Amino acid sequence: MLTKKQLELLDFINKRMRRDGVPPSFDEMKEALDLRSKSGIHRLITALEERGFIRRLAHRARAIEIVKLPDTLGKQAGFTPQVIEGDRPGAPRGAMPVGGGASVELPLMGRIAAGVPIEAISHVENNVDVPGGMVSGKAHHYALEVKGDSMIDAGINDGDIVVIRETATADNGDIVVALVEGAEATLKRFRRNGTTIALEAANPAYETRLYNDDQVAVQGRLVGLIRTY
Repeated sequence: MLTKKQLELLDFINKRMRRDGVPPSFDEMKEALDLRSKSGIHRLITALEERGFIRRLAHRARAIEIVKLPDTLGKQAGFTPQVIEGDRPGAPRGAMPVGGGASVELPLMGRIAAGVPIEAISHVENNVDVPGGMVSGKAHHYALEVKGDSMIDAGINDGDIVVIRETATADNGDIVVALVEGAEATLKRFRRNGTTIALEAANPAYETRLYNDDQVAVQGRLVGLIRTY
């Protein structure tokens, strides 16, 4: 039996992992549950782990695997266990276990900056196999290799492969590929306030960058992440 707060946190983590492909930060969990400190989140995470609903993966900051869901949440979400970060040396690229059937080959479009923007990349360097569950729907998808550490608090590290669903729109809080002034691409969290767009890093060492809305074009939204060790 889970408490109300434990159930709320498990539901929030599951929805964010399904939406963004990465677990939410502890600050986001704290805000979502309206708690005063992150210590409360730590206690809830520990309780969920002890009850077998989640697993924290060793040697990886904030790496969380959802093992199971209560019947009410499982039926609501159509849950399939999904590992976002793993600790499996020797696993081939694209071998992260995610529900959704056979793997799908996507174009690897080069590198995307998780730091200051770099020159936009529009050519295919290679192809990469990704789990079919990451690319549900009819939208076009592509993959990018992450360069930089500005999104580490969102669970995205230098060298990771991110799976992007092509779209020109985004909701506040989405992690997107943003094309800045038609020339530079970056991976950041998207926020809009009127005609101003903020591209937020998930690393306190990087400042949020503000642009006029005509300076930023959304190129896609993060839907999955693959890590190789």
